[in-house]
Amino acid sequence: MSSVLTEERVYHVVYGPHVTEKAVSGSDANIHTFRVATDASKREIKSAVQFLFEVKVADVRTVNVVGKQKNFGKRAGKRKNWKKAYVRLAEGQSLDVAAEG
Repeated sequence: MSSVLTEERVYHVVYGPHVTEKAVSGSDANIHTFRVATDASKREIKSAVQFLFEVKVADVRTVNVVGKQKNFGKRAGKRKNWKKAYVRLAEGQSLDVAAEG
């Protein structure tokens, strides 16, 4: 797979910010959290964030989150698995996710 993303693929890599109390506290250290496609690589995530938000990305870490077992009435079920990316911006870069969306 080539490291160059098509414009269509860029919009299918990053779904949006993942806003939690822990994620917001990480933004002080210039680390932002995003929900991303489960098949996205770190290179694709880096390229997509740089393209979409016009910032310089220093580092990307990913976590595969396993969906929880849940009961839906009398039926047992499971939520979908999903992927989370922690994106650290380069020095001097900033990103206000609330203003972007």
